[in-house]
Parts: sequence; structure tokens; C-alpha cells
Amino acid sequence: MTKAELVEKIYAKASLPTKAKAEEALEAVVASLREALAAGESVTFTGFGSFKVVERAARKGRNPRTGKEINIPASKVAKFTPGKGLKDAIK
Repeated sequence: MTKAELVEKIYAKASLPTKAKAEEALEAVVASLREALAAGESVTFTGFGSFKVVERAARKGRNPRTGKEINIPASKVAKFTPGKGLKDAIK
């Protein structure tokens, strides 16, 4: 599903006056999620899942083209864990 298709579904389900309002709502949710994760907070949607920031340790890897060993620095990444409601809906 693309962003445009998601905006269309939000517009239809939320009975918003225009698709532009649906896109504004989606942008607000994404921006809020981004800000919370950037601040190191976790975000939980009960029945859907949770987003949190986890730290990856530094490690060694290999360049697949040359086979040369490289050092991969430590980093922070966003992680999504599906909730029970989402898992059940997918089954």
C-alpha cells in the first residue's frame, strides 16, 4: 500500500471533509511518531503494536563485493513489535 492509498482509506473510514485533511492527519501521526522515537521514547498502539529505539552494537562485517572485512559502527534503529491484535488479524 502506498501513502496515497493509505490517505484514501483514512479519508473513507474517518469521514473527513477532504483528502487533504486525511493527509494532514497522517502527516501529524508520522511526525509525532518520529519526534517520540528521536527523543528515545517508545510508542505503543494497544492491539496494533509498539515502536521503540534499540541500540545495535558495533560489529564486524564483510563487503559482499570484495570480501574485505569492515567495521560496522554502533547505531540506533527503530524497531516495531506487532501486538496480539495485529498478529491475530494476519493469521
